[in-house]
Amino acid sequence: MVAQTGDGHVLLIKKLGGLFAIIIGCLLTAVGVTFEYGGTTFVGVLFLILGTGLLVLKIVRRNEGSPLQ
Repeated sequence: MVAQTGDGHVLLIKKLGGLFAIIIGCLLTAVGVTFEYGGTTFVGVLFLILGTGLLVLKIVRRNEGSPLQ
């Protein structure tokens, strides 16, 4: 069952932004490790952390009113 929220666009942006940040982070980290670029690897890891943070925030927000708590 899908619950409707008033801020549905914000949740969609968080989900897509998180997925985009994870993809970019993986690519940057792979390039940085392959060519031994410390700065690129660092930026890639930051994007990975940002992407996972956005997805975690979205999941926590979705499960706030869950009856399973």
